[in-house]
Amino acid sequence: MGDEVKVLCVGDLIGDAGRSALRDTLPKLKEEHHIDFVVANGENAAGGFGITRDIAADIFSMGVDAITSGNHIWKCKDVFAFIGDEKRLLRPFNYPEGTPGNGYTVFDVNGRKIAVLNLLGRTFMDAVDCPFRRGLHAVKAIEKETKIIIVDFHAEATAEKQAMGYHLDGIVSAVTGTHTHVQTADERILKNGTAYITDLGMCGGENSVIGIRRDAAIKRFVTNLPHKFEVDKEDPVLHGAVITIDASSGKATAIERIRAKKP
Repeated sequence: MGDEVKVLCVGDLIGDAGRSALRDTLPKLKEEHHIDFVVANGENAAGGFGITRDIAADIFSMGVDAITSGNHIWKCKDVFAFIGDEKRLLRPFNYPEGTPGNGYTVFDVNGRKIAVLNLLGRTFMDAVDCPFRRGLHAVKAIEKETKIIIVDFHAEATAEKQAMGYHLDGIVSAVTGTHTHVQTADERILKNGTAYITDLGMCGGENSVIGIRRDAAIKRFVTNLPHKFEVDKEDPVLHGAVITIDASSGKATAIERIRAKKP
């Protein structure tokens, strides 16, 4: 590492297709962009919902340093057996007190500390503690160890994500949105030096409906009846963003949207 830190933030991994996209593209992305640290949202990595110990280990083995999550983190009961000990796997910090797992972790990367904080939105989502107040509380604790802070805000509403970006502008390095699975084109550096994007997108079938087979999704919308959702495995694509951060100040200097497929 020099005076800059380059972080790759990857959108929601959707089942086998998402992990395939990651496996096929991550080595080249890390080499081309000189990536120092990789964050990926893994709450849908197990068949489209949840994550297991083995799948988490598989994701880490590909070169991911931190796995964030969201409202689907508890879908696979296996997660309860290891999330308390696996500090590289995060659950949203603003779940109620006593929830197992860690809401943030400070990583030692070649002698430099990088923090990742996971938050969950409330608009159109589960009832959890206030992400704005709890997020700021976490940041104040993290600042004692490092100025390089990456926030994964897993939320539905665009307005809530934008508000969080401004709320934390200048005191974290980046606020990246996840959950909607559709990459947005509003990446920018906010006024006080925080990199922001409303949604990173996803890793999954490119011609799917947010990672699910489009025929099942269409039937559900047309009939208004329940249909089994299956992960779309065709033509996997990775979406995310590369964020460049000044190591001394923790301020972001650049953000670039990423879309990558197997050559």
